[in-house]
Amino acid sequence: MTQVSWQEALPELFKALGQTAWMVGWSFLITVMLGVTVGVLLRLWAPDGLIPNRPLYAVVGAVVNIARSLPFLILMIALISFTRFIVGTAYGETAAIVPLAVGAIPFYARVVEAALREVAPGKLEAAQVMGATTWDIVRKALLPESLPGLIAGATLTLVTLIGYSTMAGVIGGGGVGDFAIRYGYQRFNMPVLLEAVIALIVIVQLVQSLGDWIVSRLGHLRG
Repeated sequence: MTQVSWQEALPELFKALGQTAWMVGWSFLITVMLGVTVGVLLRLWAPDGLIPNRPLYAVVGAVVNIARSLPFLILMIALISFTRFIVGTAYGETAAIVPLAVGAIPFYARVVEAALREVAPGKLEAAQVMGATTWDIVRKALLPESLPGLIAGATLTLVTLIGYSTMAGVIGGGGVGDFAIRYGYQRFNMPVLLEAVIALIVIVQLVQSLGDWIVSRLGHLRG
């Protein structure tokens, strides 16, 4: 294999960053939408929820826990057939969106459930006394009151997805992980491998800093 310097590898790195942004961005969007939905349902169906339903809570909770317990690499391999059914292929950055979302949704759903539990019961009881429907309480009380926790959890989930996306490169998912393997590890090119690591560190730091800033701003506005 031809050895390249870290400067010569920059165009490929930028291409890989674009692939990572594509699969992480879409999987994050899907994760937030479905994760919030599942998390809200878990909170509503909990024994102390607004519409308690122990059987549903137990079943959905068990599915979430099982999905969270699977290592991501095993999950990717197990979902190859499902991924091919959904997007028509099991390889590439678009295919990687499926296992990334499936792996992150249960994680974020539990984060959402935990954030909703922090809402003071008195506020929910007051809304019920005023005749608010369950949907009104979710939309006007539960979600707004738990917003800082939801954003902090979303930031953590996004960072986790970035880490997961590097493993997607192992099975041809593209992105920075694939770049690091092909141009760094397989060619024993430590400068290029280090280049990929630094790029990921910078991205994670930026994402975490932005998430912390948003949570901080919300705290100041509420204060």
